[in-house]
Amino acid sequence: MNEVLKQIGAYGVVPVVKIDNVEDALPLGKALIDGGLPVAEVTFRTDAAEEAIRAMAKAYPEMLIGAGTVLTTEQVDKAVAAGAKFIVSPGLNPKVVSYCVSKNIPITPGCSNPSDIEAAIELGLDVVKFFPAEACGGLAAIKAMSAPYGGIKFMPTGGISEKNINDYLSFGKILACGGSWMVKDALIKEGKFDEITALTRQAVQTVLGFELAHIGINTDSEANALAIANLFCSAFGFPVKNGNSSVFAGTGVEVNKAIGRGANGHIAIKTNNIDRAMAYLERIGFAIDPDSVKPGVAAYLKQDFGGFAVHLLQAK
Repeated sequence: MNEVLKQIGAYGVVPVVKIDNVEDALPLGKALIDGGLPVAEVTFRTDAAEEAIRAMAKAYPEMLIGAGTVLTTEQVDKAVAAGAKFIVSPGLNPKVVSYCVSKNIPITPGCSNPSDIEAAIELGLDVVKFFPAEACGGLAAIKAMSAPYGGIKFMPTGGISEKNINDYLSFGKILACGGSWMVKDALIKEGKFDEITALTRQAVQTVLGFELAHIGINTDSEANALAIANLFCSAFGFPVKNGNSSVFAGTGVEVNKAIGRGANGHIAIKTNNIDRAMAYLERIGFAIDPDSVKPGVAAYLKQDFGGFAVHLLQAK
């Protein structure tokens, strides 16, 4: 898969933006960056789209900016020259797709049936847009239609919101979702960029789903671990479960039988997708200990929090 598309997968959600005035481009880009989502698909439905892409790409080189609603090869050239790193089209136009493929420009064309998907495969693609997602049957349609196509991933767009995005992302063949609820046209026109930042931050947290899983307490022996776990049982009625390396009191307290990471122990934070969570944390300045990574399961941050090591845990 193209590296740009892998990066889109790490975000999980791509804001789909319509910009009518070039003056809105920079505050909008800043709002998305401040909200933790430095990515945007700027639709080519307005006269301002090309210059908006150019302005954002120049001011915010850290942003991943693409062009959406691209219908012709001429628009491809304009978008790429302005700084677009990927192309999205509402349907599958073989001429446009072939043109992008020949120039190694990532493109996700709109597909809504098996014939579209097979045409995309024939053209050398492994990611397609599913559009309009909800109107075409939503996740159930993707699951049914994708079964014969093991190598294809989907980027559904159309009707995606904070209420259903995690349903889509829970399916392994979904690369990411396109959505506009955090960048509504009215908010941009009214200059409510602080609200866009807040909605973007909420979207990121919705996708990642960070939640406290348990707190781990370090001890130096099984006897001490059992003694502490039993204290929680006596005080709060938590059931005690003795494991190989630790004892759990309920589901929220883990007592280690040996001194582990962290001066005091560890804090486990569960997340909807550990790969996206690691990518997000690294984007905002936290380092992941590469030696601690158990793919798809867990990973520790390098930094301790108040004497506790912190690790991510894939939610089941």
